[in-house]
Amino acid sequence: MSGIAVVVVILMSAGAARKVNAQGPRVIDITAKRYGFTPSTITLKKGETVTLRLHSEDVVHGFFSRPLKLDETIEPGKTAEVTITPQTVGTFQTICDHFCGAGHGSMSMTIVVE
Repeated sequence: MSGIAVVVVILMSAGAARKVNAQGPRVIDITAKRYGFTPSTITLKKGETVTLRLHSEDVVHGFFSRPLKLDETIEPGKTAEVTITPQTVGTFQTICDHFCGAGHGSMSMTIVVE
């Protein structure tokens, strides 16, 4: 029995209601650039596994949200990825936590979990 089949059997036997996406989690590309993130707002669904693929167009930025347990460093020319499955509905601010210049304090984006 393959590893994937074992995971499916374990989830089914545990009574898990979660669907297994054969194509993997949805991927959202996020670009950091002085002094903001693009897109500035994303919407996720509670319980949905999503991969955030992070890029920087200029300098080193951070991607931090304490409630969502996100803390990534985004280096120019590299891609950072974080996969999350939010379990709480709400609106959460994600900030840059690496000093990136004069406008650093206003660099944030919004993650809405429905």
